[in-house]
Amino acid sequence: MTPLGQHLLAQIAQTGPITLADYMGLCLLHPAHGYYATRDPLGAAGDFTTAPEISQMFGELIGLALAQSWLDQGAPNPCALTELGPGRGTLMSDILRATAKVPGFHDAAQIHLVEASATLRAVQAQTLGTASPVWHDTVADLPALPLFVVANEFFDALPIRQARRDGGAWRERCVGAADGALCFGLTSQTALPALRGRLEDTKDGDIVEFSPLSTATTAELGTRIAAQGGAALIIDYGDWRSLGDTFQALQDHAPADPLAAPGHADLTAHVDFEALALAAAPARHSRVTPQGIFLERLGITARAQTLAKSLSGDALAAHIAAHRRLTHPSEMGTLFKVMALYPEGAAPPPGCAS
Repeated sequence: MTPLGQHLLAQIAQTGPITLADYMGLCLLHPAHGYYATRDPLGAAGDFTTAPEISQMFGELIGLALAQSWLDQGAPNPCALTELGPGRGTLMSDILRATAKVPGFHDAAQIHLVEASATLRAVQAQTLGTASPVWHDTVADLPALPLFVVANEFFDALPIRQARRDGGAWRERCVGAADGALCFGLTSQTALPALRGRLEDTKDGDIVEFSPLSTATTAELGTRIAAQGGAALIIDYGDWRSLGDTFQALQDHAPADPLAAPGHADLTAHVDFEALALAAAPARHSRVTPQGIFLERLGITARAQTLAKSLSGDALAAHIAAHRRLTHPSEMGTLFKVMALYPEGAAPPPGCAS
């Protein structure tokens, strides 16, 4: 058992089972033993690889889409160019490079990063130091400026709760202990206001996931974008409405038991885009678009062909594979979705449809 596992067993022995959200939050962000607090999880040496690490094309196209939204909204100066969960800073670095020639954009844009991990903040500082980024713990800490935001694989890491339907009520899934090991359990029947209305489209035994932190974060974004202007691109795996158990662990690029090594594995769940869209009001939201279609609308194939002209051999093969991985339906192209938030009366960002 990991050090965090021992801590959790002691806590559960004292106070009883904890919610899945509390378990997930401690596993990822415990100050001494949390997954994100103790390591850089990205790349071949980590546990997973995100789209910006696969190809520069991803960040370039995201950057140009946000810059176009900035132009469409009258080029506000100043504005906050913001990333939620910036990883190593690769995506923001690519955004800044791609938008360097957009007249006035860099003069107007202040760089703001929402990052809870001190370890990753240090890596981001090395990548983005010349851009003078400002770090924040939460979206609520961002300045009162037009926000042009990208959140790539951010919401999937926010803690979720799970409930299993039992007749006309719900039993919430929790994490307890038995025989010296962590285990899942269920509470007694309870009413869950967050799932009001979900009795209409579920049956006994169905599992529904909900994330209070995700909806609170999106509500803050939507309120600010509606009042101050800007746009947000939310890119993640998930679907329009939560149904089923999607809670998962990833360790060394392979699925793992989420209770086996607390603090040593990445924990995620699919994003409920409907819940985010509803929470974002009064901001408008675009249709949810598969990542592959979104990137094709932005011109990723033409960009790939241009870059390919200077490549050969293994470098060309890797470039072709990266394009396929980002866009093909059997890879990230369909699993990952894109949804934009933008003010009433404004156009959705390029690549997104209202």
